[in-house]
Amino acid sequence: MRHARSTDPDTGERYLAVGVRGLDLLKSPLLNKGDAFTREERAAFGLNGLLPDRVATIDEQLARVHEQYLLKTGDLGRNIYLNGLMDRNETLFFRFLRENLADAIPVVYTPTVALACRHWSRIYRRARGIYVTPRDRGRMTEVLSTRSFASRAIIVVTDNERILGIGDQGAGGMGIPIGKLALYTVGAGLHPSRTVPISLDVGTENPELLTDPLYMGYREHRLRGDEYESFIAEFVHAVQQVFPAALLQWEDFSNRTSFNNLDTYRDTLPSFNDDIQGTAAMVVAGLMAATARSGIRIRDHRVVIVGAGSAGRGIRDLIVKAMVDDGASSGGASNQILSLDSRGLIVDRRPDLSAAKQRLAVSAEVVEGWRIEDHAIGLAEVVDNAKATVLIGVSGVPGAFTADVLERMARNTQRPIVMPLSNPTSHAEATPASVVEWTHGQAIVATGSPFPPVTLGGVTHRIGQANNMFIFPGVGLGALAVGARKITDQMLLSAAGALAAQVPRERSDHGQIYPDIRDVCEVSRAVAVAVARQAIAEGVADPGPDVEQIIDNWIWVPQYVPYRPA
Repeated sequence: MRHARSTDPDTGERYLAVGVRGLDLLKSPLLNKGDAFTREERAAFGLNGLLPDRVATIDEQLARVHEQYLLKTGDLGRNIYLNGLMDRNETLFFRFLRENLADAIPVVYTPTVALACRHWSRIYRRARGIYVTPRDRGRMTEVLSTRSFASRAIIVVTDNERILGIGDQGAGGMGIPIGKLALYTVGAGLHPSRTVPISLDVGTENPELLTDPLYMGYREHRLRGDEYESFIAEFVHAVQQVFPAALLQWEDFSNRTSFNNLDTYRDTLPSFNDDIQGTAAMVVAGLMAATARSGIRIRDHRVVIVGAGSAGRGIRDLIVKAMVDDGASSGGASNQILSLDSRGLIVDRRPDLSAAKQRLAVSAEVVEGWRIEDHAIGLAEVVDNAKATVLIGVSGVPGAFTADVLERMARNTQRPIVMPLSNPTSHAEATPASVVEWTHGQAIVATGSPFPPVTLGGVTHRIGQANNMFIFPGVGLGALAVGARKITDQMLLSAAGALAAQVPRERSDHGQIYPDIRDVCEVSRAVAVAVARQAIAEGVADPGPDVEQIIDNWIWVPQYVPYRPA
């Protein structure tokens, strides 16, 4: 990079020594200040005549951005505008997000990013991130070296096959790593130069893309089998060569590949899968936070998970570990968590179970004595017979939580915990209003997308958003700051505990078991500290003198600093 932070030995002023000037400086999104360049900087960097006369403050720029933002039509229009701002001036972009979290985060990421991915080839404006295709086999190290990033970076990579709730989006899946990394920066303060978005464009099975004349991706059917595995292996090797100190996050891979990639490479380089592990830590944090309201310890809950994909499997595995940490036996905890797929309850006696489904199956002994007919065991029967206290939805099936199911939940326990987590909003298993109504106001509700409060019988129920943004930015910050060599399950449980501790009592008293999104910076710092300390305790990171100070030294705040020529 052609700039470095320095300190004036005479005045003590902190400044950035910058090695580009003129139009090149204005075209650098990481360095551009727009009309906020001072008169001295304009003279020193050859900017006179390239900008209007007025020297603006960042607050004046933010006011202009806000007016332009409101003029855009619809959330997709606002998404396009904000991504354009990021391409021009990253400091201003992240400052705007930071000051408008509740409004802007759903536009930059879930749920609007799904629309952006769907229309990627038609709204494309400027290249960002790194695209790797099968044409690059044999030279991936060279490809990853084409753009300049800090070596101690966070990489978010996707192969685009399972983008949110809309499936295979081919090259359009790049919107996910770009959006996700923006959340790392705004949520945890990771400097933009440490963020590397990568799309593994290995083809697509989406017929609309394959026949779209404007489609910009690798116009072939997806790599599968041994070819795919060797492609991933070469990519991981290239990451180790180009970014030897990086943390890699796998994102939006299919159920077929997500666990395989994670299990194969989690000991090869520091890596985790947010869909699997981040979602799981988020759910465990919610259960921890709900303990005071529900009166039930984690080890005593009876959990039903609807959805047997990567998220459902990750949630189950981490809840088992949380229950064991709380005093349950491993076998007992496993049988307190019941998972359903499209065919009903997954029981080990069910024929033709895949290896993945076998990991989710409960023993046939669990269902002995249940009041059921000789057929697939549906959700209502599972909730009723298991006396479920927690109901989690990661199925992507809207309406899966019916009135009958939720009324049974309310009969099982005074404070049922109900989490319809599927995104986007249209895929949620139930709306919070329906959950509150059908449980007669008893349920503690958390959703994947933001929902407004629900009022029933004069009582207002605040709906917590189980937003992974409360987990993954802090995990990334904490792991990178202490140089963690692995992301362990205990680090994720520590992240969950730190998040649960950040829920204010006045919110939990109204049923909200997650913080407000406006508190994400404070939450991420607490999560990062917990993760870093756990990494050191487990010996996967080296001890440091002051973990909190290490974390604080890593946090970047989006504000302009003085520039001097390098």
